[in-house]
Amino acid sequence: MTGFWQGILYLHLLAMAFFVGGQLLLAVGVVPVERANPDPQRMRAIARRFGVGSAVALGVLLATGIAMAAHFGLWSSGTLQVKLALVGAVIALTLVHLRHPRAHALQAVIFLLTLAIVWLGVDLAT
Repeated sequence: MTGFWQGILYLHLLAMAFFVGGQLLLAVGVVPVERANPDPQRMRAIARRFGVGSAVALGVLLATGIAMAAHFGLWSSGTLQVKLALVGAVIALTLVHLRHPRAHALQAVIFLLTLAIVWLGVDLAT
């Protein structure tokens, strides 16, 4: 792998770390604290800030993922096809979540699908 493609992979992994790491931080750190000491305005501000960062990360993930799939000839991979279907599901569920922010089960499904996407990405890289 050349330095350029290592850089593309690095950006892909960095965006993934932000997206997944942010979900973990919210689930393990922010939400429990907010439940103990609720402040709806503070939670909305945190969610908005994370939402903007997640949108940027998702854009980077899509751009770098498309570039790598094309460069490495992965479009016919069944693993990639499943990963893309899950990405589509996460995007759709995230849009639904914007309309129903208190749907905790929806948040859990998004997180679990995200973990499956990461697993499939690791499988593609090996």
